[in-house]
Amino acid sequence: MNILKTFIKKHFYYFSYFYQIVRGRLFIAFGLSMLVALMDGLGLTMFLPLLEMVDGGNASGEGMGKLEFILGAMGSLGIPITVSAILLIMAFFFIFKGVLKFIEQYYSVLVRRFFVRKMRFSIVDLFEDYSFKNFIKQDSGRIQNTATGEIERILIAFNSYMYVLQAFSMIFIYVAMAFSVNVRFSLFVMIGGVLSNFLYSAIYKRTKIHSVDVSKGNHYFQSLLIQKIANFKYLKASGLLKTYGNKLRSQINAIEYHYKKLGLFSSIITAIREPIIIVIIVVVILFEVNVTGGSFSGIILSLLFFYRSLTYLLALQAYWNSVMANYGSLENIKEFTKELKVGRESQGKVKIDGFQKEIRLDNVSFGYGEKRILNSVSFAIVKNHVIAIVGESGSGKSTLMNILAGLFLPDSGSITLDEINMKEIDRNYFQKKIGYITQEPVIFDDTIYNNVSFWDKDTDENRKKCKEALNKASVLEFVESLENKEDSRLGNNGVMVSGGQKQRISIARELYKGIDLLLMDEATSALDSETELGIQENIDKLRGQVTIIIIAHRLSTIKNADRILLLKDGEIQASGDFEELENNSNAFKKMVALQAF
Repeated sequence: MNILKTFIKKHFYYFSYFYQIVRGRLFIAFGLSMLVALMDGLGLTMFLPLLEMVDGGNASGEGMGKLEFILGAMGSLGIPITVSAILLIMAFFFIFKGVLKFIEQYYSVLVRRFFVRKMRFSIVDLFEDYSFKNFIKQDSGRIQNTATGEIERILIAFNSYMYVLQAFSMIFIYVAMAFSVNVRFSLFVMIGGVLSNFLYSAIYKRTKIHSVDVSKGNHYFQSLLIQKIANFKYLKASGLLKTYGNKLRSQINAIEYHYKKLGLFSSIITAIREPIIIVIIVVVILFEVNVTGGSFSGIILSLLFFYRSLTYLLALQAYWNSVMANYGSLENIKEFTKELKVGRESQGKVKIDGFQKEIRLDNVSFGYGEKRILNSVSFAIVKNHVIAIVGESGSGKSTLMNILAGLFLPDSGSITLDEINMKEIDRNYFQKKIGYITQEPVIFDDTIYNNVSFWDKDTDENRKKCKEALNKASVLEFVESLENKEDSRLGNNGVMVSGGQKQRISIARELYKGIDLLLMDEATSALDSETELGIQENIDKLRGQVTIIIIAHRLSTIKNADRILLLKDGEIQASGDFEELENNSNAFKKMVALQAF
């Protein structure tokens, strides 16, 4: 069995890859193509007795081989073997082929859309489980290109491969017939094409409408995906990756709806084009035979051989070239998917709804490779206290914050919540109780309500909850002054509002979700003094309601902290409240003097 799998992967590279995604749907699609070819072959077979009869002979069935049973069946059913009867039966086969062609084409569309949805869902799902430690090592440009452009190129390859299967199934039937060429065939195709285009005008208008919707939907999807990548740390730390993933899935489904509509129209067009052409040909032949008494054997042979074999041979070559042209993209996405799977973070089984007493770190050490960032750090955080972390750049402040947020696990030592080891906790669940505010606040290009509620259902209750959060963050008055109030859009990265307003809206979002732990990573360092003072007053109002951990360079923002940790070279050099450190730590005293407050 392993030898067979190795052989298939080596010699049927594309089939092996696509089969792993769509599974048995590939065989069903191929089977439908074979049925279409079979019906087409049966219809074409009826040309042979027709040729014998149009010149005044009898339909002997000679040369039909095992397919002679068709004439036998006609006799058994009492159907006279006449030109008209044969033409009508031939038309029946091609009309039935058209029905099967519609099923084949639309099923092929569904398989393609399943393929795209499965690929995109796979990327979204793998990112939700991807560890932050591995994420920061990735090239963001590669992530964006692979998750967007490369997926589209893989779709092109898959589409082409599906067409290759269809063309191959047709060629399999007609390869023995492909030896005769006649330019008159082009005339029949042109007539059918021109007439069919007149009939399809209404479908084309609908197609254009859905095409515009697809374009808009893809633009929005790309925007959402880029924002997810740019804000990965925040979404990961605050337990919102799953929620944002649902937003992406919803947009994917919206896009797929329009794609299915386009596929439906395309299937109708593809299915009825050839039956219409055949009906035209049948009418022409009936007219020539019954009215003029002419012979059209050459035309029929042209239709039999030139039309069928050459068309599909050319199509097969073109589609296979398209598959080959996207080989690099397929290899890249296979490798990228493998990296995401390998980089998954392990989760514990214990689900906790915040913590009740304390978070404790015991001898926590952490590093990247040989470089040690934190070394034997130990301290406790009492619930609803305000803890500040200060120190020089590179002292390990942000890394310590990342460990508290569950983004990193210690290389050694332990971090516990109410005596439960972080390794045993389902961190995705715990992170939903974490609020995360950074120097550059996370603002999505949407309304204030959606930014605060994180696309929660728009109900009266949630609207009230949103206003309460905005009020606690001291930004409700500003929001109420806007023309559209909380339905006002903030623009790309909050370009429509000031830095202080963005920070307050970010705080409101964390308060809306009902956090237990608020992490502020230099959240006010980019603000002017007056705005910083206002944000500091907001934080002071939250004292005793949530546990707050602050990284700050400006010591004025942490003067009221319950406890301050002074880090140096990954170790706690001193700890205590502001007054204690100012009296007992020369390093802290020097920092205070340098900031002159």
